[in-house]
Amino acid sequence: MRPASELEQRRLGETFARLCEISSPSGHEGEVAALLTSELGAMGIDVQEDDSASQLGGESGNLFARVGPDDVPQLMMCAHMDTVGDSSPVRPVFRDGGWESEGEAILGADNKAAVAVLVELARRISIEGAPVGLELCFTVREEQALKGAGEVDVGRFSASTGYVFDHATPIGQIIGASPTYVQWEAVLEGRAAHAGISPEDGRNAIVAGARAVSRIPCGRIDDQTTANVASFLGGTATHGTNIVAPDCRVTGEARSLVDGVAERLADEVVATFHDAANEPDCSCDVDVSLERSFLGYRLEEDEPGVRIARAALAACGHEPVLVDSGGGSDANAFRRSGMAVVNVANGTERPHMPDERVSAEALEGMLDVALALVGEAPGVLP
Repeated sequence: MRPASELEQRRLGETFARLCEISSPSGHEGEVAALLTSELGAMGIDVQEDDSASQLGGESGNLFARVGPDDVPQLMMCAHMDTVGDSSPVRPVFRDGGWESEGEAILGADNKAAVAVLVELARRISIEGAPVGLELCFTVREEQALKGAGEVDVGRFSASTGYVFDHATPIGQIIGASPTYVQWEAVLEGRAAHAGISPEDGRNAIVAGARAVSRIPCGRIDDQTTANVASFLGGTATHGTNIVAPDCRVTGEARSLVDGVAERLADEVVATFHDAANEPDCSCDVDVSLERSFLGYRLEEDEPGVRIARAALAACGHEPVLVDSGGGSDANAFRRSGMAVVNVANGTERPHMPDERVSAEALEGMLDVALALVGEAPGVLP
């Protein structure tokens, strides 16, 4: 597969900008889904939608399409349609050799850079053919703990190997390990009382929650494990400060590349909240719920997806290297379902931040890598 032409590179930038102009926070992917259905349909590619919108709520379900011959090995590629942030208008601008957002809204290169690449990859294959068939998947709600990919029935794919382009590090990196991710929520219920007349009749849920938060692990625990307290809500501040806080809600997470460690950290959080809630001066009822949002993985060096990725990156002039990540991607959900999906770096910068950016060089480089993956696959896939 030859590298992208100047025409393809220019069209890639135009497609990316059009996608970024569409605000698509999780659950509001409908307009992006409509654009993809129209754009791929104009290439003669049929697009199907699953029922994940009815399962999860939202404007669209996951989208699926196939392009290329059916009687050859198949390769799957995936990108997610949603972004972080709200529904504020996005104004992508090109300056100093790259795309960024004009204003406070986040650009959305995570993951619309990959969405644009797959559209242009499909366009090339629909016109010129390819040595493998390509199965495309565009997911919803990835930014909400991979909920969309979790609803995908991998039995609908003929491919056993696939790729996502969803890691904001230099092109050349292959995500060799990703963590298990456990979310937790603690709900504490105390008792309201007048803070000035009868505070001893109250049970302050905020005090109990604060004591627990001060004792649980937070931040980088070691080079393979992190923990975070994400939100702390409680009390009746809108009614003044003279009420002993009767309720409190705290949320957080634990992640680790080591099997079982995230779960053990979460269990420690549960015990700590119960201990704090049982202290006599602020005795509260407490309920702590845990959800393992996705399961970690570690790639084997010789699995087909890694071998294809190494060959494709080298063919594009990049030095392939396997790295560990503290983040998750749709690859976690697919691998848990039994499909050997590999996450490769996309060269974007500062994801989830107002100054998110992707250079033209990285965007075009990602398309060349995708083309090379298709070109290298026949030598590895059965």
